[in-house]
Amino acid sequence: MDHFSHKDGVLHVEDVSVEAIAEAVGTPVYIYSRATLERHAQVFRDAVAPAGRTHVAYAVKANPNLAVLKVLAGQGYGADVVSGGEMARALAAGMAPGDIVFSGVGKTRDELTAGLDAGIGQFNLELEEEGRVLGALATARGQRAPATLRVNPDVDAGTHAKISTGRAENKFGVAIDQAPAMFDRLAKEPGLNLRGVAVHIGSQLADLAPLERAFERVGQLVAQLRAAGHAISHVDLGGGLGVPYRPGETLPEPAAFGAMVAHVTAGWDVTLMFEPGRVIAGNAGVLLTRVVWVKPSSGHPYVIVDAAMNDLARPALYDAYHDFVAVRPTGERLIANIAGPVCESGDTFAMGREIDAMASGDLAVFRTAGAYGATMASTYNSRAKVPEVLVDGARFAVVSERVTPQAILAAERIPEWL
Repeated sequence: MDHFSHKDGVLHVEDVSVEAIAEAVGTPVYIYSRATLERHAQVFRDAVAPAGRTHVAYAVKANPNLAVLKVLAGQGYGADVVSGGEMARALAAGMAPGDIVFSGVGKTRDELTAGLDAGIGQFNLELEEEGRVLGALATARGQRAPATLRVNPDVDAGTHAKISTGRAENKFGVAIDQAPAMFDRLAKEPGLNLRGVAVHIGSQLADLAPLERAFERVGQLVAQLRAAGHAISHVDLGGGLGVPYRPGETLPEPAAFGAMVAHVTAGWDVTLMFEPGRVIAGNAGVLLTRVVWVKPSSGHPYVIVDAAMNDLARPALYDAYHDFVAVRPTGERLIANIAGPVCESGDTFAMGREIDAMASGDLAVFRTAGAYGATMASTYNSRAKVPEVLVDGARFAVVSERVTPQAILAAERIPEWL
């Protein structure tokens, strides 16, 4: 459930007309619903509660806006971060350092040091050398770094190749058959508190079966490590639950995921850690855009909007589907191509799709844009950086300003020798 609906023929976010936001802020603009974020956070937390001791850390990469993080901090969420910048954002939003998990395959020494200095709750190690470096850095500070070893279970998540992370050829984690020996070596590092293992096999998962297979393999590894004398207190099961992008699409609900986890992990006697991202933020946001032209062509007409691939990269990057709906639908329909103004043939959001009939000046939204939308935006073609708005009931606020081409230009310098 989300809080985006047509009232008196006009699309509203909670109790705010998106037309009012367009008038105040301009387009394109991302709009998030606080009520939807809070509901999704509650639903996921409740879904995994039957599994026992749990810790939920929101995957900041999905939507790192400070206001979004503040909302989730208020729901008791920690943060799963993959860079020093994301860690700084989580701390600035009021998330407790001990509730922050630092993941990612390329953490630098400076980032490891920053995590130690902040006192974060867990480092997810991706390779043996990283563990040795982290241990040495912690020892030099008189600390023991809490850590898990991320394993690659060689399970195909059945998702898009560019967001699959659990197959043998992917860059993430260590091969699960090599994990016992590596764990044994790293556990001897005096600067490490190697307390468990982590796994994450991909994003936008539409089937629980690959997750179940991966978790079963992790359970076998936990038993093997304990048999070797290691104390395992934490297992990080990652995130990856998908959300519906297409009308009528059904995906596994968080409750079904939680029931599967409770069944598979029964008897593990660990704190289970989760890192949801898209399932929290995806359907909590839309990208509001205005039609610039409806351009005739030899085939279907092109609906040219003022949003582009630099604002929402997923369709160009993944051939991703985002539902496109009119703010004031008339009931008339049109088969059209939807494209942006960027000078790339790939700047298309849909081809030959049946949509609400559109004319120049009309407003429309791309749905399910709250995750991997603004966070992946750029200023390609010297376009402005898209702003973000948060709605709370009948009020709204700009939570990230539009960064104009002039502001971007002002940050650049021509050396005196040119």
